[in-house]
Amino acid sequence: MTDGYLWFEGLPFPRVGWSCDGLKEACTKFVIKDEDTVMVSYPKSGSHWVIEILCLIHSKGDTKWIQSVPIWERAPWLETDVGYKMLNEREGPRLLASHLPFHLIPKSLFTSKAKVIYVMRSPKDVLVSGYYHRSVTKLSKNPESLEQYFQWFLEGNVAYGSWFEHICGWMSMRDRENVLLLSYEELQKVNPLSGSFLGKKLTPEELDSVLKNSSFQVMKQNKMSNFEILSETFTTKNFKITRKGISGDWKNHFTVAQAEAFDKVYQEKMAGFPKELFPWE
Repeated sequence: MTDGYLWFEGLPFPRVGWSCDGLKEACTKFVIKDEDTVMVSYPKSGSHWVIEILCLIHSKGDTKWIQSVPIWERAPWLETDVGYKMLNEREGPRLLASHLPFHLIPKSLFTSKAKVIYVMRSPKDVLVSGYYHRSVTKLSKNPESLEQYFQWFLEGNVAYGSWFEHICGWMSMRDRENVLLLSYEELQKVNPLSGSFLGKKLTPEELDSVLKNSSFQVMKQNKMSNFEILSETFTTKNFKITRKGISGDWKNHFTVAQAEAFDKVYQEKMAGFPKELFPWE
């Protein structure tokens, strides 16, 4: 597309690694099974961090898997052409990831007993992280400035569309027993993914290994997890998906006027939800 996006069902998607045919297949034909674990998030919400934790829980703290297999092969992205192919060829139980909005996720999810983890993060931090990510990747059009990306984000003119619509859609699943809401902010304080939700029992030593080896600093050094080995077809040279790994970085980037403008839109869009549902300012 001339505007730098691939358009599907009225939403913009990255143009490298995605296709309309692939998206249609993934959204309408993929079968999510009871034994699957599904990690869903809006982009730049901490999804790769959660995948790393899930992989370590699955291996009971053993680091061989996360150090030998690229993260996108351990938890393939359902809607990408390569990820869809991998998942269709894989025997269960499968760990799969997706940024798909609620209305496009395969309908098989709603009748399955699959464990679903929805990862969320302060939208202001998502915006800043997204700006830096889009500035160094070749997946979709690149912003000329943070000011420009700020407007794109509020308008939903970014890959996967509006953050507000994405999170509002997935909140309709929040009371289901097989759905866990998980925030980036909570993960920085404690690790609610001790394995109990996933039905895994870990010893204290195994849990210690999960916590240690899924830390930001360890993950940043793991070339199988930090996207360092990703082809330059997708990114600029020396790209790593791990940038700062903190909360509140938006305060170093937003002007007072931008913060006020964002808060106004946030209050309008999120008016129907209790504030305590979201652990950010």
